[in-house]
Amino acid sequence: MPDPKLILDHVYDHEAAQPDRVFLTQPIGGGAQVDYTWAQTLDEARRMAAHLKSLGFAPGARIALLTKNCAHFFIAELAIWMAGGTTVAIFPTETADTVRYVLEHSEASLLFVGKLDNAAPASAVPAGLPCIGLPLAPPTARLPNTERWDDVVARTAPLPGRPQRAADDLAMLCYTSGSTGQPKGVMHSFGRITQAVQCAIDDPQLRLPDGVPRRTLSYLPLAHIYERAVVECRNLMAGDGQVFFSESLDTFIADLQRAKPTVFVSVPRLWLKFQQGVLQRMPAEQLDALLADPATAPAVGRKVLASLGLDEVRIAASGAAPIPPALLAWYRRLGLHLVEGYGMTEDFAYSHRTTRELNAAGHVGVACPGVQVRIADDGEVLIKSPGQMVGYYKQPELNAQCFTADGYFRTGDLGELAADGQLKLTGRVKELFKTSKGKYVAPAPIETRLMAHPLVEQAIVSGVAQPQPYALLVLAESLRPQLGDATVRARVEAELAQLFDNVNAGLAPHERLHRLVVAREPWSIENGCLTPTMKIKRGRIEASAATQVDGWYAAAGTVVWA
Repeated sequence: MPDPKLILDHVYDHEAAQPDRVFLTQPIGGGAQVDYTWAQTLDEARRMAAHLKSLGFAPGARIALLTKNCAHFFIAELAIWMAGGTTVAIFPTETADTVRYVLEHSEASLLFVGKLDNAAPASAVPAGLPCIGLPLAPPTARLPNTERWDDVVARTAPLPGRPQRAADDLAMLCYTSGSTGQPKGVMHSFGRITQAVQCAIDDPQLRLPDGVPRRTLSYLPLAHIYERAVVECRNLMAGDGQVFFSESLDTFIADLQRAKPTVFVSVPRLWLKFQQGVLQRMPAEQLDALLADPATAPAVGRKVLASLGLDEVRIAASGAAPIPPALLAWYRRLGLHLVEGYGMTEDFAYSHRTTRELNAAGHVGVACPGVQVRIADDGEVLIKSPGQMVGYYKQPELNAQCFTADGYFRTGDLGELAADGQLKLTGRVKELFKTSKGKYVAPAPIETRLMAHPLVEQAIVSGVAQPQPYALLVLAESLRPQLGDATVRARVEAELAQLFDNVNAGLAPHERLHRLVVAREPWSIENGCLTPTMKIKRGRIEASAATQVDGWYAAAGTVVWA
């Protein structure tokens, strides 16, 4: 019996039915951009696929992509799939050691290199690995065994017909971002990603109003499952949208203004930075007063959203990490109904989402259609999703541990289910720690309360084997340069002392914080404290602070400057 219609079949249908429709829009510098229609997208993909087939790789050969988001990520992935390969996308901000690990662990047969901010990959690519430089690859990424994409497609005839893949064939290995150790290769098949994306397309909660065109800006790393599923694969299958790309961090707001997205998905940290940027230009008290007045609120909200390039957004979502309820409420007051989603690399980002009716504060919504969820006896959230992974690459022992006997995935998250089906996440199983009093503390809920304050950009709560927990804070980016002013520093310390009291008032005695500690520098990808998807590397931060903790506990006052 033939396989049901898979993602590539949808792509071929769009190529035939709407060849002249613009699919991808790529900025190329100096304000210029290039549009790729469906016909042009598939023509280049077919030419590259023919070249890959000519190299004689084994069926399912792993072919890697190391690039920032660009049109040719989509095109190269299609070429890999049509040629019979499996895609391995690597975060472009990874260290050379991690790039080398992924290339070697996946046994990559070839590497596509594209837009990059640094030349770290040059030292990471194994000798002899063939490489192809995408059109926007910088000269520093031109490795010894590199051919140029444009040269290859210019000399190669396109692969004809509708090359097929089986539902059980591996479409991609998605390496986790490594917040707790070495990245794991999550295997996803064509059948399961097709099923998950089709469920999302059919979900009425995720549909645009009639007549609203679907425009999306792709800027979160395509190596991350969230962007891969929600932006790339969704648009490949549905064929009803135009995908724009960001040129650089410096042009991001201009890129938003250019794209005028109607769908915008992001992570909590960026939603917070947007808010902080607005409040730098207009005091919070003044904005709150204008939004509280029914006569001025709609116009003010539209003006604020327009300044961010978000005034035409009809579907706005946050994922990848918990978002403070107060931040969700702030955007909704502006007129942007920001919803929250919950998913994992292991379920192809298809698990839970809030709706207009079911969006209780601190919850991640209800199960998406086709998803089953239950809470284990120890509080762990168990999920069975249409997008469930095949397993971890080369780690059969881990596969045996992560599934229940009846096929549910052990997420590692702790949670509670409300009577109406809304899921509340209360922490990570591995993040629970015990104080010297023998009591367990879940840091995530306390961290969410701390980060609801506009002064706080990042926070971790720790205190293993200490009498009480402590919190280590990174202050808001706009505030940090002003801390040399003694008056500003005193004001900040007073506000943090009040935050300390307010947070502790809502905690159980064994959870109450002993100190708030202000970090000396922000946590970043560059200093190894954040993953490429901006998740906190808790163990790395705790280890670097270990020698200072006793001094913080001995210090006077509730706020300590590290």
